[in-house]
Amino acid sequence: MLSRIVSNNATRSVMCHQAQVGILYKTNPVRTYATLKEVEMRLKSIKNIEKITKTMKIVASTRLSKAEKAKISAKKMDEAEQLFYKNAETKNLDVEATETGAPKELIVAITSDKGLCGSIHSQLAKAVRRHLNDQPNADIVTIGDKIKMQLLRTHPNNIKLSINGIGKDAPTFQESALIADKLLSVMKAGTYPKISIFYNDPVSSLSFEPSEKPIFNAKTIEQSPSFGKFEIDTDANVPRDLFEYTLANQMLTAMAQGYAAEISARRNAMDNASKNAGDMINRYSILYNRTRQAVITNELVDIITGASSLG
Repeated sequence: MLSRIVSNNATRSVMCHQAQVGILYKTNPVRTYATLKEVEMRLKSIKNIEKITKTMKIVASTRLSKAEKAKISAKKMDEAEQLFYKNAETKNLDVEATETGAPKELIVAITSDKGLCGSIHSQLAKAVRRHLNDQPNADIVTIGDKIKMQLLRTHPNNIKLSINGIGKDAPTFQESALIADKLLSVMKAGTYPKISIFYNDPVSSLSFEPSEKPIFNAKTIEQSPSFGKFEIDTDANVPRDLFEYTLANQMLTAMAQGYAAEISARRNAMDNASKNAGDMINRYSILYNRTRQAVITNELVDIITGASSLG
C-alpha cells in the first residue's frame, strides 16, 4: 500500500512537470519526436553553412592583399594620366541633341560574375538606372554577369554588348586591353561624344560607393586648349592612339577598384554570415536540449504510469 502511494505521488509529480513543459513549449508527445529530429537536422545544416562562410571569409581575406596591390598599381597609372589631361586642360565637350535622336552616350558598367558579396552589385545597378533616367537613349556595355542580369530586367534594349568571365582574379592591363578592343568595335557602329564608366569605388575596408568616370574621346583630346604645348610628332593618329590607351588604362583602373571593393565586401558579408550562423547555432542548441528534455520527461511518465498500473 505504501509503495503504491509513493508510486502515485511520483507519477503525479512527473505528469505535472510534463504539463508544464507542454505549456511552455506547446508540444505534445507525438509532435515532440518529429520536432526533435527536425531541430537536429536544422542544427546540422546551420553548422555546415557556418563552415562554408568561415572558409569563404578566409579565402577573401587572402585575396584582399592581392586586390589592394592591383588597385594601388592601377591608381598610379591613372594619376599620371589625369595629370596629363590636367595640363592639357582637357574637358568633355557639351553634347547637343541631333535630329536623328541617336544615342549620345555609351555607358560601361563593371561588376563581376560572382555573388555573395552583399549589395555591391545591386547598388551599382541602381546608380546606372538613375543615370538612365536622364539619358534614356544611352547604350550600355555590361562587364560581368551580375550587372547584366539586373539591367536586363529594366533596360534590355539599351544593352549592346555583354562581357563575362570577369572577377576570377585581379585584373591586368592585358585583360583590360582586350576589353577595350571590344568596346572600340561597339564605338565604330555609333558615334558617342560621351563615354562613362560605372564601377564600385572602395571608400574603406567596410564601405564602398558607386562611382562614374568619364572617358575623353579622340575629338575631345584633339581639341584640348593646351594640347599643342606637348612635343608630339606630326601624326594625325596621335589623339586616336591616346584615346585607345586611355580607354584601356581607365578600364584597368575601374576594374581594379571594383575588384578590391568586391573582395572587401565579400569578406565582410561572410564575416556577418558566420556571426549570424553562430548565433543561430546557440539558439538551436538550447532549443534542441530543451526539446530533448521534454522527450525524456514523456518517456519517464510512460514508464512510471506503466509501473504503477502493474503494481
